[in-house]
Amino acid sequence: MTRPALAPSVPPKRCAVYCRVSSDERLDQSFNSIDAQREAGRAFISSQQHEGWIPVPDDYDDGGYSGGTIERPALKRLLSDIEAGKVDIVVVYKIDRLSRSLADFARMVEVFDRHRVSFSAVTQQINSATSMGRLMLNVLLSFAQFEREVTGERIRDKIAASKAKGMWMGGVPPLGYDVDKRMLVINETEAAVVRRIFDDFVTLRSATLMAKAYGAEGVVTKGGKPFTKQTLYKMLHNRMYLGNIVHKGQAFQGQHQSIVTQAQWDAVHALIATESIDRRRATCDRQREPVLLRGLLFTPDGERLVPSYTLKKGKTYRYYTPIKHRRFGAWASQHGPLPAVPIEELVTQQIVAALSAPHVVQSVWEGMQQIRPDLTEPQVVLPMRNLAGMWRELFPAEQCRLAQLLIERVVIADGGLEIIWRNQGWQELAGELLPGTIGAELQELEQMEELA
Repeated sequence: MTRPALAPSVPPKRCAVYCRVSSDERLDQSFNSIDAQREAGRAFISSQQHEGWIPVPDDYDDGGYSGGTIERPALKRLLSDIEAGKVDIVVVYKIDRLSRSLADFARMVEVFDRHRVSFSAVTQQINSATSMGRLMLNVLLSFAQFEREVTGERIRDKIAASKAKGMWMGGVPPLGYDVDKRMLVINETEAAVVRRIFDDFVTLRSATLMAKAYGAEGVVTKGGKPFTKQTLYKMLHNRMYLGNIVHKGQAFQGQHQSIVTQAQWDAVHALIATESIDRRRATCDRQREPVLLRGLLFTPDGERLVPSYTLKKGKTYRYYTPIKHRRFGAWASQHGPLPAVPIEELVTQQIVAALSAPHVVQSVWEGMQQIRPDLTEPQVVLPMRNLAGMWRELFPAEQCRLAQLLIERVVIADGGLEIIWRNQGWQELAGELLPGTIGAELQELEQMEELA
């Protein structure tokens, strides 16, 4: 008796089912769209058992995520498992469940190809393992992306038309308003605070003083947070309080009632216009001045200190002030302003000392050996020592640039200051000072000017 020939063994192919819906509505139901996609995907895998298809135990479900982005947790996990070699085939209900962006899908296909992973859709007989399948994938995805873009344009047009009619289109209502039946209605208690803010600005002419006063009184924003200068200025520029709806810089008469009058609005913005001109001039002048530790100085608890200036009898006094002073006023931080000159002098001394310190120079030399083994030790060490000798002769702008290059941050405390160096910065400096580079030529030029 002749025995029947055995079918050749088929290697197993591990299949991952990916499911996605754009909205998280109805996901709490006992059987939802994600469940339907998952069941269809697993049934499809079962129908291909003769090809060796087996499902992986993990589920890749993104509920409430758009197909126009790849920033989805389950998708990222799927791509990570593909790169780890845990998946051979990706199964989806429809192609647009995986992506509605042609560019994003192309990047995914690159990952699939690199790890020899194919792609199949349950309702669309397409397999990315074949050239015809790839062609159909690109065609269908082009339509999916087109549909997404048309839907986005339709939504944007609807929002623009609705705002032109003065309709509020959702979001968090501003202080002074509540939402009732999708309409903004005045909250009289909060509206009184809004009117006070507009009146106080005309009287005090200082958002800093206003924030301090409100903080002392316990007056807070709609979210329960203390008022800051930025919060107050944002409110003073919000045309919703004037009864307007703004869309892309254009104001329309809103369907809600105004909280402030046109006279209050005009009085506030006349002051803002005057002060903004003076502030821009002062800011431009200050920003043009080089400040050695701009963005580098911090308190022990991590609060950043920023440059500030005071004019007394025509003389400018420079300080480093806690950033909270700018936002809330001087009472908001436990740290006070610090005079800039002595702090910068201490940092300068540390920089100059480090440029000649044997352990620093040795560390830089060892690092440069790995990058440029052709260099000799004097070619790296001598320019650094020369720079230390002529540091105080450099232009202030160059001193500031080098400080930003070499220093990660400076932490100042009662006992002194601590400098945290940028290791990569020291390597970059050594590279700049090599013979034939611009940095070395500038050194030579300044040395020649000194001799002259």
